[in-house]
Amino acid sequence: MVMTDQDIEQANGRMTALRQTGHAVMARYDEQRDRVIVSLQTGVEITFPPHLAEGLSGATAEALSEIEITPSGLGLHWPRLDADVYVPSILQGVFGSRRWMAQQLGAQGGKARTDRKASTSRENGKLGGRPRKHA
Repeated sequence: MVMTDQDIEQANGRMTALRQTGHAVMARYDEQRDRVIVSLQTGVEITFPPHLAEGLSGATAEALSEIEITPSGLGLHWPRLDADVYVPSILQGVFGSRRWMAQQLGAQGGKARTDRKASTSRENGKLGGRPRKHA
């Protein structure tokens, strides 16, 4: 793919617009609260538990404490984990790739316990349900 000067100018324009909505100027991990804290140039501070972000779940405090901010301020990078988080996505509540987010939401839905889900399960059981496991 060939990049033209116009392509580069357009990309720089998009980056400038994104930076105006908020870019990171400081990021750290608070081990006591188990939170990643991101300070934006607007004065807003965002905190989130690391298990919400793709690539950070289960990481040691030492690995989480080493955070790099990209030169544009739009990205956070954890070198020991080879994990990246896009700051504009955090502002939208998106903490990973589409596939990863879908897996997280699916797991939450599977854990949900509602009367309707229980009723449907009972009805499916009357139809034979899931085959029993044999030891």
